[in-house]
Amino acid sequence: MARWPVKSVEFVKDLLKNAESNADVKGLDQDTLIVKHIQVNQAPRQRRRTYRAHGRINPYMSSPCHIEIVLVEEGEAVKREGESKKQPKLNVRQLAARARRA
Repeated sequence: MARWPVKSVEFVKDLLKNAESNADVKGLDQDTLIVKHIQVNQAPRQRRRTYRAHGRINPYMSSPCHIEIVLVEEGEAVKREGESKKQPKLNVRQLAARARRA
């Protein structure tokens, strides 16, 4: 049985539930949604104080974050046509060397 950070997983579960309801409002099919992108960025720290013995004060900081999740509808796979090999772009020196070899 795997163990996960409970608080972090709760945040992600809530965000996924919120994203699912947003997709429902926009008229997207919830069963075909997949997570395309997820990103977590630091937010500005929130400062508070904690009071200590002998009149001292220490910082009591919280470390919030911004979480971004992008969901897209999974579409049918589109077959690619046979692509021809692309010729690499050559400079003048490389073209001259090829001409000498040929």
